[in-house]
This record gives sequence, C-alpha cells and structure tokens, in this order.
Amino acid sequence: MLNSTYKISILALLVISLSGCGLFGGGDDDEFAGLSTEEQFYRRALEQLNSSNFSGAIATYQALESRFPFGRFAAQAQIEIVYAYYRNGDNEAARAAADRFIRLHPDNENIDYAYYMRGLSSFQDNGGFISRFIPVDRTKRDPGRAQESFNDFSQLLALYPDSPYAADARARMVFLRNNLAAYEIHVANYYMERRAYIAALRRGQYVVENFQGTPAVADGMAVIVEAYLRLGLNDLADTSLELLQENYPQHASLDSEGNFEIQSEITNPSLLYTVTFGLLGNNRVDPPLAPTRRPITSGSQQIIESQNLEEDQGRSFLSIITFGIFD
Repeated sequence: MLNSTYKISILALLVISLSGCGLFGGGDDDEFAGLSTEEQFYRRALEQLNSSNFSGAIATYQALESRFPFGRFAAQAQIEIVYAYYRNGDNEAARAAADRFIRLHPDNENIDYAYYMRGLSSFQDNGGFISRFIPVDRTKRDPGRAQESFNDFSQLLALYPDSPYAADARARMVFLRNNLAAYEIHVANYYMERRAYIAALRRGQYVVENFQGTPAVADGMAVIVEAYLRLGLNDLADTSLELLQENYPQHASLDSEGNFEIQSEITNPSLLYTVTFGLLGNNRVDPPLAPTRRPITSGSQQIIESQNLEEDQGRSFLSIITFGIFD
C-alpha cells in the first residue's frame, strides 16, 4: 500500500515538472518568455510589425490586451492590430477590429485612421486567393463590398474632412463610384440580352440619374435608346438619341454620321445549347425591333369603347336622356 502511494506521488511530481517545462500546454508562456511588463509586450509587437511578421504581431497584441486590458498601451495596440490584420491579408478581421476601436474609443485621436482602415479593408477585398493570379473585372462582381467601402470613406470625409487620409479616401471613392456605375450597365446589358427591356431601361435610367460624371452615363443613355426602340416607343427613343448625340457624339453606339447602331446580342438558348454548356447549338437570335408606330388607342380601350357603343344602341332615347331612370 505504501509503495503504491509512493509511486503515485512520484508520478504526480513528474507531471507537474513536465507541465512547467512547457511540454503540456506551456507553449504560450515560452513564446512570451522574458516579457513581464506591458511596455515590453508592446515593444515586441511593434518590432514584429516593423519586420513584417504580421501574424506574430497579431498574437503579441492579443496577448498584451488580454494581460493588460486597461493599460496605457491598450488603445494603441487595438488600433495597430487593425493594420496588422490588413497587412496579413485578413480583411474581415481588420474591418471587425476597426469597428471595435470606433465603438470603444470614439474620442481617440486616431479615430479617423480607424474609419479609413475600415473602408480600405473592404476596398481591398478582392474575393479570394484565385483573383490574385487571374485578372478579374471588378465591375462584374457583386458590388456589396464596393458599396461598403464607399460608405465608409464617405463617413470619414463627412466627420473628418481635414484628416490626412481624406485625399486618398476621396480618390478611392471616385474609383468605386465608376465601378458601381459600370456594374449597373453590365446588369442592364444582361437584361437586354434576355429581352427584359423594361428592366434594362430602369437600370439605364438609374445610371443617368445617380452617377452623373462617370464614364458609364454614356452607356446608360445608349441602353435607354435601345430599350425604347425595342419597346416601340420611338418618340422617346428619338429624344434620348438626341441627348446621346449632343453630349457623347463619339460613343461606340453611334456611327460616323451619328446614327444609332444596336449593340446588344439578344439570346434565347436552345435545349441543345443548354445541356452541352454552349458546345453545341446556338443561343443568338435577331428579333426585329418593335413596330415603328403604335396604335392610337390600346386594344383594351377599343374593347371598352365597342361595349359602350353596343349598350347605347340597345337603349331607348328616354333611357339615355334620363340616365337609365326611365326605360
């Protein structure tokens, strides 16, 4: 019995010794061995940041905040970890860290930098690893991140117009606005190709009304002209065409004499084209434009008028002059 108790005690001492040496979960202590004060943690993180060891800097900043949550370096560590996340390629974490800093330190002298980095994190979100090596047209991608970035930069300029980051934010907003307008044109062309002419018209009008000053406005006018032509609204098409000719005479949809040329390829995929993923068959059609002249009244109005005429012919003169009171 004594020998068993002695063996258990020896085993317990051995486990405690190994744990103290870091063999059982002591790795974190080894990583920050020799660091005891808040300043030492901060200087270590700053050295790692300056040497581009961003993952190491993130770990050190996190350790600093967990050990000294109310220390004099805590706020500075929280703003610098935003940059560390950003340079480490973790844009989502950078945005979350910037949001946290704005929420916790609304009166901090670096608050404008937090707004700037929040916008920059969304601006640089290119959508994955593959896009780093394969060229991607950003105007054809989901505009959610671009809109977020534009809103963040806009908020920075509204709150801190004299910030040293304002000029760069303003330039990026111009780029983002051009991309957002171009995205709307891509959507309009998609609708046009699938004969959704009214939806395409609405997109073109939205670009002209909301993105003045962008290169996409001319494309929006061309979409409007074509949509009106496809719908048979020739008077409206002529008015829009005059605006296009006057303001953008060199647009690709106008020939040398200023005549409008249809650009869209209307598609109607056949079953063979669909099941073979475009290898066989064809998806192009060439539907004619709508009639150049529209009837004076619509078909439904003609029906209503003919019904009223039949009713009037079947009623007596007395019924008509007394509005149906006497028959």
